[in-house]
Amino acid sequence: MSDVQGQLQELADDVIASVGAHRSDAEANVSVTRTRHGLTRFANSFIHQHVGEDTREVRLTLAIEGRTATASTTDTDPEGLRQLVERTLTSAEVQPVDPTWPGATPRVDVSGTGNLDPATADAAPGDRAQLVKAFVDEGPGLRAAGFVDTATTEAAFASTAGQRVSGAATRATLDGIHQTATSAGSGHATSFRLSELDAAAAGARAADLARRSERAVDIDPGTYPVVLMPEAVATVLTFIAVYGFNGKAHHEGASFAEIGEQQFDPSITITADPSDPRSLGLPFDAEGSPRRRYPLVADGITENLAHDRRTAQVVGATTTGDALPGGEGFGAMPGTLVLRPGAATSDQMIASVERGLLVTQFHYCRILDPKSQVVTGLTRNGTFLIEDGQVTGAVGNLRFTQSFTAALGEGQVLQLGGDDRYASGDFGEGMIIAPSLQLAGWNFTGGAKG
Repeated sequence: MSDVQGQLQELADDVIASVGAHRSDAEANVSVTRTRHGLTRFANSFIHQHVGEDTREVRLTLAIEGRTATASTTDTDPEGLRQLVERTLTSAEVQPVDPTWPGATPRVDVSGTGNLDPATADAAPGDRAQLVKAFVDEGPGLRAAGFVDTATTEAAFASTAGQRVSGAATRATLDGIHQTATSAGSGHATSFRLSELDAAAAGARAADLARRSERAVDIDPGTYPVVLMPEAVATVLTFIAVYGFNGKAHHEGASFAEIGEQQFDPSITITADPSDPRSLGLPFDAEGSPRRRYPLVADGITENLAHDRRTAQVVGATTTGDALPGGEGFGAMPGTLVLRPGAATSDQMIASVERGLLVTQFHYCRILDPKSQVVTGLTRNGTFLIEDGQVTGAVGNLRFTQSFTAALGEGQVLQLGGDDRYASGDFGEGMIIAPSLQLAGWNFTGGAKG
């Protein structure tokens, strides 16, 4: 445990002691988090902003005879913590009984401390600027925009039931585009080590996509075979996880998931795996429970859901360690998702397509029906027509309306790539590790403005 983690643990212990001093019958969970974030933005191929922040937050959830309340503060002085405890107790006393309250988190071992890279934690603006330069230099004559950021999370947790745990993790992300007058291409990289971000490779890929997309043509709406690049696949997995593998949504009848049923092509195996060496985030969740590895889909069969302690209690399951801060109303979501890769290369996939589309990225996606996983969105930053096994040119961005589960259904997944590149999804500290996919059909409903 580092000195900072020790200080955070002391703060968490102090809050628990204060709760007990005010009400001996109160149950409580408290988390104390320090987040250091550095951000470097660039546009028109120049850095225009460096931002840094260092914040500490104390989040307290407590219960009095089953009546619960949650509050937080960034004031970590003794007086600030005393006020936090008093107002949370006052709030709990006037709440209705919470039927899903599982009690304070019991003592349980947590293995590991999180993927922490000291060099990333101590990264300065100049370190991020070097990556920006490497990205920009790969697109001479183009306009580059995007950001490089680094984040360090140090956290401690304590409960009145005896749980005490601390850990730390880092994350570094590069997200950028190169633009011509009429097109754009993107490049992305994420790791818990800043040194692992290959900014030159990301910049070269973005510049290549932008130049190849410059003279895009329109095509008719319809259902086309597609080769989805990893970023697009990551979007699909994000929606399936958030709205489908969510144990609360499943209990409420809003999820597609049917445990034990063949709901995907047999080639699809998806694992929640915080033990993957590329994973991001802490080894415990917002309730202080250990994160664990478990299969979500095995050879096309849906096997598990993500649970926090609340939904686990309701359905008679065990928490998977996927509770989110403030997620009581939404439910749990798996963190690190890994889609098992295949053996095909992108070139092999393209060569097997008679007429279809190569899709780099999806954008502005919105769920229309969580139960059937129908999503609408746009293609972005590189969409290309494939004819007779060759990429013949760029097409304009397209709108789609597609059931993600149907697209991954039995017989619809033609090939999985062996290139398990990874992209972060909208998972906060989560990570999605995914290959490219060749799918039998994707429903495009019109142009980007349609």
